[in-house]
Amino acid sequence: MRIKALALLLTVSAQPAFAASGPFFSLGNTDFVVLLGFLLFIGVLFYFKIPDLLGGLLDKRAEGIRDELDEAKALREEAQTLLASYERKQKEVQEQADRIVEAAKKDAALAAEQAKEDLKASIARRLAAAQDQLASAEAGAVKEVRDTAVTVAIAAANDVIAKQMTAKNGAALIDDAIGEVSSKLH
Repeated sequence: MRIKALALLLTVSAQPAFAASGPFFSLGNTDFVVLLGFLLFIGVLFYFKIPDLLGGLLDKRAEGIRDELDEAKALREEAQTLLASYERKQKEVQEQADRIVEAAKKDAALAAEQAKEDLKASIARRLAAAQDQLASAEAGAVKEVRDTAVTVAIAAANDVIAKQMTAKNGAALIDDAIGEVSSKLH
């Protein structure tokens, strides 16, 4: 349709050909011959349906471009969907990582608290063991002091008795001891 309008416009615009000298409708006038050649060329184009053929080719090309644009839009939408999906997944992964870090912090705090409690219990056990060892050492020292005191007292008593003992007192003590033993045995 556009081609037909263009051909009509070109035909009407041939007005300068009328300004040539001599009769216009003669084969000697170059402007007339050019006009006839042009009209014949336009006629051949319309006879072989070249404008329709060109229009069909242009329509096919426009349709191909439209299909490519539609495909590009679909690819763009798919890419945007994928991008949104990846952004959502990245956000979920970041949230999961944050949760893991938070859980690790809580676990570390609990482990530190448990370690403190274990350390306190260990210190308490060691302190109790040290107190037991100290009490045992103290009891051993007291026993050793008593034993030493008894030994010293016996030695002192022995010295005192030996100095105060006479043969007569010794014989009397021996007789008393024999009597006491015999009374206990019978």
